[in-house]
Amino acid sequence: MNRFPVRIDWFQTRFHVFEQEIVPLYKCLLKIVFLKRHDSPWERESEMAATGHCVAHFMEPADSSTKCNNILGATRHTVYTPTQRYNHFCSLSMNGCQARDPRSPVGMTETRTFPSVSTPAMAMERLSSVITELGSHPPVYRSGILRLEVPIEQQIEAIDWLRGQQQFQHLPRCFFSGRSRRQRRINGYGYPSLFDYDDTSDHDSSPLSVAGFGSAVFFRHFSPFSLHDWRSIKRFLSKKCSMIRAYGAIRFDALANISSEWEAFGSFFFMIPQVEFNEFEGSSMLVTTIAWDESLSWTFGKALHALQATMTQVSCNIVKLRKEVPNTSILSSNNVPSKKVWDFGVNRALQMINKNNSNSPLIKVVLARSSIIRTSPDIDPLTWLATLQVEGENAYQFCLQPPDAPSFIGNTPEQLFHRNKFDIYSEAMAGTRARGDSKALDLQIALDLLSSSKDDKEFSIVRECIRRKLESVCTTILVEPEKTIRKLPRVQHLYARLRGRLRSQDDEFDILSSLHPTPAVCGFPTEEARLLIAETEMFDRGMYAGPVGWFGGGESEFAVGIRSALVQKGVGALIYAGTGIVEGSNSSQEWDELELKTSQFTKLMKLEVASVLSEM
Repeated sequence: MNRFPVRIDWFQTRFHVFEQEIVPLYKCLLKIVFLKRHDSPWERESEMAATGHCVAHFMEPADSSTKCNNILGATRHTVYTPTQRYNHFCSLSMNGCQARDPRSPVGMTETRTFPSVSTPAMAMERLSSVITELGSHPPVYRSGILRLEVPIEQQIEAIDWLRGQQQFQHLPRCFFSGRSRRQRRINGYGYPSLFDYDDTSDHDSSPLSVAGFGSAVFFRHFSPFSLHDWRSIKRFLSKKCSMIRAYGAIRFDALANISSEWEAFGSFFFMIPQVEFNEFEGSSMLVTTIAWDESLSWTFGKALHALQATMTQVSCNIVKLRKEVPNTSILSSNNVPSKKVWDFGVNRALQMINKNNSNSPLIKVVLARSSIIRTSPDIDPLTWLATLQVEGENAYQFCLQPPDAPSFIGNTPEQLFHRNKFDIYSEAMAGTRARGDSKALDLQIALDLLSSSKDDKEFSIVRECIRRKLESVCTTILVEPEKTIRKLPRVQHLYARLRGRLRSQDDEFDILSSLHPTPAVCGFPTEEARLLIAETEMFDRGMYAGPVGWFGGGESEFAVGIRSALVQKGVGALIYAGTGIVEGSNSSQEWDELELKTSQFTKLMKLEVASVLSEM
């Protein structure tokens, strides 16, 4: 599975390497080959096997003795060509992506809201009673999805509720928090936030954050996310039941080999939670969802039994998470690539970008780094995520975790798109500077970023590319502001906001497949940049820099999965960061930018380096 060609003659002719440099470069490449032969960076660090490869689409009830490979005794070994991807998964019941005609919606889509109560325990009691009654009066439809919700008369943070459900590690779980509705300005220049829409919908009715575990239905495949997959998800959604949503993520590069640490996520991973907690401004809501489809051998009775088994284990305890991580020591740390290999990769990209090189149309490429850290004590992903909330009140926070798998968490400032009926919103963001220690210094840094020709070139590529892609599905496009500064707690970026009017709401799949990947995380032209990334990077990006968000009936929202990490208890964390390479880039300065971007993870912990592994 080696994607990095070892060709000494190529380096000789391409870079005219002096004879005395050939041997060191060759040794470096041998190390790269060695790294590429291993499936997981965690395996390289400790030779520990990556965890479970279970695909659970409609969840069977599970107890402490239940294992993913013996519930129905059904396992599958699938080989995809030409990428030669080998994947193992077990099917607990049925795959939501296997509907013969996903263009036909399920027979019944309904939301039932019950009177509000004062505590989560009372909400649990109410839902348990309703679920028992459903056993005596099941729906008459052969397929459907039913959402049962009980409002709670107090605001409880969804992430605190999810933290109290630690006994459900064998079930998938998710958390998604949109940008803060309380913030009406994104920076000192007075431009509105992306939640200041001009449509007539009531955005105060949208949840601040959503947490869920178990799956009424979830969707995962090892082949690239397709129109068929999108339709398979959408058939369970309805404009009339707007809060039934499928939360998940898509790989950055579906054509790249999936390494073992990302295998549980597949090429994409979406779930409609079986049990869900919604946080609103001033209130909360406990929710259960039942989905069934007899054509896929999953009856209402089976779905109800699975939900009842889960409900008996739901905890009403709320674990208030501290907004800081306790003292933590780094046991080991390693960057892939190392600084030396990074410099080599950046210089190679710059030679391809150089205007004098007529053989390559490449203008920009985004190269990334994976930082592997081990800590003592272990980092709890939800605790870490709660800490990141303090870092970015105007950012998206997310956590996705398939059954018995690592958690993909992030605190991303970048929106891919938000669709509300016919209105579509996106944004361009590029160029990075640190924040200043004083207002005067902060302003000077911002002015330097605004006047930088190198950063303007990188930013303009992103903005104009997104504009052109929106024009293909929209009747009108508005870009306002064209270019300004967006300030975050640690960094500031060049920023533009784009808005369009869709020709058809069914263009949603085209929007997603067209906008991803943006030049901000891949480069331009897209295919040339993607191929160079596949050749150069020595790790699997997985869902890093891919779309992360949710599909709804009349509304959908996706962020770009940057400023993110893959965390597994007992193994450690992989922290990802990338930076754009254009003409005029300097490899050392870009490395410093990587350090700045990963600092939101590392500086939140009171880290003391116990020992550091050598870099290659």
